Amino acid sequence: MLIVAVFAAAPALASAQVSLASVVDFAQRNSSTVKLAEADVRKAQAALDQTRDAFIPNFAIGSTIGYSYGFPTGQPSVGSATMQSLVFSYSQREYMKAARAGLDAANLRLKDAREEVALDASNTYIELDTVHRELDATRQQESFAADLVKIEQQRVDAGVDSALDLLQARLTAAELKLKRLHLETRSATLAKQIAALTAMPIGSILPDRASIPEIPAVTANQAPRRLLGIEAAGALARSKQLQARGDDLAWRRPQFGFGAVYNYDSNKLNNYSTYYQNFTPNNVSFGIQITVPFFDFALRAKAKETAAEALRATVEAEQMQRQDEVRIAELTGSLRELDTLAEVASLKQQIADGQLKAVLAQLELGNGAISSLGAQPQPGPKAEQLARIDERQKFQEALDAGLDLAKARLNLLRALGHMEDWLGELHGK
Repeated sequence: MLIVAVFAAAPALASAQVSLASVVDFAQRNSSTVKLAEADVRKAQAALDQTRDAFIPNFAIGSTIGYSYGFPTGQPSVGSATMQSLVFSYSQREYMKAARAGLDAANLRLKDAREEVALDASNTYIELDTVHRELDATRQQESFAADLVKIEQQRVDAGVDSALDLLQARLTAAELKLKRLHLETRSATLAKQIAALTAMPIGSILPDRASIPEIPAVTANQAPRRLLGIEAAGALARSKQLQARGDDLAWRRPQFGFGAVYNYDSNKLNNYSTYYQNFTPNNVSFGIQITVPFFDFALRAKAKETAAEALRATVEAEQMQRQDEVRIAELTGSLRELDTLAEVASLKQQIADGQLKAVLAQLELGNGAISSLGAQPQPGPKAEQLARIDERQKFQEALDAGLDLAKARLNLLRALGHMEDWLGELHGK
């Protein structure tokens, strides 16, 4: 009975309103870009640990038991233990600094990837909500157009209007049907995009308009904050520079290492004592190893290679900075135009709403004109349906303009480094 009840309730539970904050969280957890960035962070942390662990002595045990006849060719070690570590190295210090800068770059790229996913999820969510509202308005228009066709048919039958007026009404209804089909296709595409972002079933997420906070109207005059992508590129360039410095010091400076070996030797499987006097089973050796490079052209070539990589990373960071400045300028210019377009669309919608109210008032109370030559005719049901269709059309145009403005503002927030403010407001709503 429980299973039957669950399956019976499944269609009702198939779609539910989900807040924008939840969609952003789902998208960030599901994003392959974020997962790759997290893997890079773990890799960078391991690289830093590796450079530091070079100073920690390692310990290994082994055995080389074997039989020998005649003059012994190897040490008769039954068991051995070795320990070695790096004591001091000029280049290793630079490698540690480089690994730490690489970890900083990986963490910044992770934050940048999370912000990029949040931007994509927010844009898709807001657009899906807008399309749903436009679909509702288009269905209302279709209902008004159907009434308009009926009214025109009656007027044509009564000889008041011509057949051309009926064809025009039918054309309006057909255009609205085509528009509805286009919006339904667009809605289905956005639902698939949301599903791909969040790994949720297609169509299971319905937008909750109340969960969308107001997008701050930032401008390019505000100083950019932390630009994570640029900071990550700068940290990577520093890491490459420190790596190049370490490689350069590797063939210029000596390094010091420590080593210790213990062997337990046996004379049972060989005749070691015949050739070597004072044979003892326990043997220990330890000491400091000093390496001074004189002629190591391989290290010199490697230093030149990493120096070239550091130069390339530095230029790429500078190029990213310039590209971001150009992008901010482009977004600022388009934002001013979209802001004005949204204002114009809102005013047109208000005018259409006022005209609809005037037509409805005249239908109810009359237009106050005296029946005489030249007087304005009393509006009829046809004028009412046309006014309703026009008001819904202007309403959709205002929604489209608002959507373009919202996307431009979000992109500018991201470009100026204010995305954290948006995410904080999003989760606090």
